[in-house]
Amino acid sequence: MDLTAGERIETNVRRSSAPSELRITDLRVAEIVGAPFTSALLKIYTNQGIVGLGEVRDGASATYALMLKSRLLGENPLDIDRLFRRIKQFGGHGRQGGGVSAIEIALWDLAGKAYGVPIYQMLGGKFRDKVRCYCDTDADKPSGTETGKRLKARMDLGFTFLKMDLGLMQIADIPGAVVSPAGSLEAYRVHPDRGPVTSMEARRARNAVYDTHNVRHPFSGLHFTDKGIDLLEQYIHEVREVIGYEVPLAIDHVGHISLQNGIRLARRIEKYVPAWLEDVIPWQYTEQYRQLQEATTVPICTGEDIYLKEGFEPLLKAGISVIHPDLLTSGGILETKKIGDMAQDHGVAMAIHMAESPIAAMAAAHVAIATENFMALEYHSVEVDWWDDIVTGLPKPLVQDGFITVPDKPGLGIDDVVDEVISQHLQPGVTGIWQPTDHWDQEYSWDRTWS
Repeated sequence: MDLTAGERIETNVRRSSAPSELRITDLRVAEIVGAPFTSALLKIYTNQGIVGLGEVRDGASATYALMLKSRLLGENPLDIDRLFRRIKQFGGHGRQGGGVSAIEIALWDLAGKAYGVPIYQMLGGKFRDKVRCYCDTDADKPSGTETGKRLKARMDLGFTFLKMDLGLMQIADIPGAVVSPAGSLEAYRVHPDRGPVTSMEARRARNAVYDTHNVRHPFSGLHFTDKGIDLLEQYIHEVREVIGYEVPLAIDHVGHISLQNGIRLARRIEKYVPAWLEDVIPWQYTEQYRQLQEATTVPICTGEDIYLKEGFEPLLKAGISVIHPDLLTSGGILETKKIGDMAQDHGVAMAIHMAESPIAAMAAAHVAIATENFMALEYHSVEVDWWDDIVTGLPKPLVQDGFITVPDKPGLGIDDVVDEVISQHLQPGVTGIWQPTDHWDQEYSWDRTWS
């Protein structure tokens, strides 16, 4: 018997109770490390047994999500936009957007599962069948030739878009390459420990490292010498000698250097045709980004630390060439779709930053497949052999020949997470996964931001 369209929709809807009666009952996390960085996986539970998956951004605290639990309990998760507007005041730029974004993604996963449709379909459908990934590769090799060989190995895996580091830390140990205030380069080499702090002295040391890494570029006093610029040009020259010019090569991690140094570097590497030059200066300096883009033919890119679409608009008006949101900071799935569409109106392409688990990858892939001006999605886990094992229900490997094929399955397309795998990769000091979070149930304040 042929079903009508309405009857087919009804068949896809989970009817343990009506979708209008779906309610949020719990929120829990699992904090992992090494996929490739630290992040917190998130589950939102409901009264109908449907569970939504989300993820807090790499390097961020799970607290950013947990503090929002009491503002969601008892609500219908299908009211995604209403709930997002309730909690978005608790997000912020950088890792502070991680909690709101994780929850927003989990709500979309729940909606897709409740109605039996993939997220991309709820965003308006496909512009493409596969999502191109760019393979991010740390330039920790001593020469461009060695890094070029690593990148060529990525090409042999099928990747048709690459990214590498080129900047301060590759030349910091070479005499005469960098002008720097005494002791400052040593401080940049140290990163805060993630684990528990056991003494006041250790806490102060970690805070001091944090402060160093939060000095904005114009105030660092760091400058490339001509020798330093020569070395960086030689490095990318050697890379291109190995990989050729057929594949786009983006550039990241220039270092905490000034606008003027960024212009010098950009002009020197124009001949190597970078796909973009990323995060040369803090994104907040819109006028400096305008000056940087006007001074070079290299496409200038930024955006992974911007929360909400409003933060992107000044950069788009300033003439930036590529925006680079991270769904786990930008506000999640719908907000990033809006950001991409706004960029398209300005003639700007959108690449997507992603350095977390397959949960974040799938959230980004749904946006990418449904956004016309999408260029490429970051993939940073080639050497993480357990990355695909974190979840079930997706193709293995998820990234095949440099592309993700988004399955025609409800929500994110993920069946479940694999607790055994997660438990083997917990963050330092974390003793378990999906533990009760009842102590967040009664968190409350009068959150109104106006009188």
